[in-house]
Amino acid sequence: MINNEFTGCTISPHKCKCFTTLSKVEKELLDNNSVKIEYKKGEIICKQGGLASHILYVESGLTKVFIEEGVSTLVLKIIPDCNLLGLSSISENNNTFQYSAMAYIDSLIRQIDISVFRQLIRQNPKFASEIIEIFIANSAQINSRFFCLTHKQSYGRLADILLCLADRIFKANVFNLDLTRKDLAELTGISQETVVRMLKKFKDEKIIQIEGKRFNIIDYKKLKMISKAG
Repeated sequence: MINNEFTGCTISPHKCKCFTTLSKVEKELLDNNSVKIEYKKGEIICKQGGLASHILYVESGLTKVFIEEGVSTLVLKIIPDCNLLGLSSISENNNTFQYSAMAYIDSLIRQIDISVFRQLIRQNPKFASEIIEIFIANSAQINSRFFCLTHKQSYGRLADILLCLADRIFKANVFNLDLTRKDLAELTGISQETVVRMLKKFKDEKIIQIEGKRFNIIDYKKLKMISKAG
């Protein structure tokens, strides 16, 4: 959460620092038991229910984490670079992925042998502590997101996502957005048609400016007010 406010933002502000805690020998162990793979936009990185033989680290890019039930899909969060995927499978009692992940844009993923990752947790307290911090940040973010999905109106949810993208991904009010209107609909939990209509309303009220993929948040303060009001 930002400033203790509830937000529907799907993008965690946390950056993984766990690898900085490793000794030289431990870093060599990790390097010798991991590989880097490039995923194109739209490619599935891991599949819900699949065997979790690796922990995944996003070296660069942007990935969507979601759960599926029949034809229904729920987006849990967006993982930017310097973050981990698959941590819910580090318990030896759970050897499958609890969610699916897809590359939102071209992404570089490091696959780390899960047995080596577990070994590092057992032998390095600082590494383990950082993993716990990631779990705490993820839990707080998901709780906040689901509160907003059940209590905020559509305009508040869309404002949350636009602010989230500006503050946590692009760190600027002007950015090129590779996500489609369908993607924005998934992130906000509303229909694609409603997203298109609301974006037009934001544009007409001069809150944002859109030219193709280029977004410009003109009135950040007003967008923030819409987010808070829900």
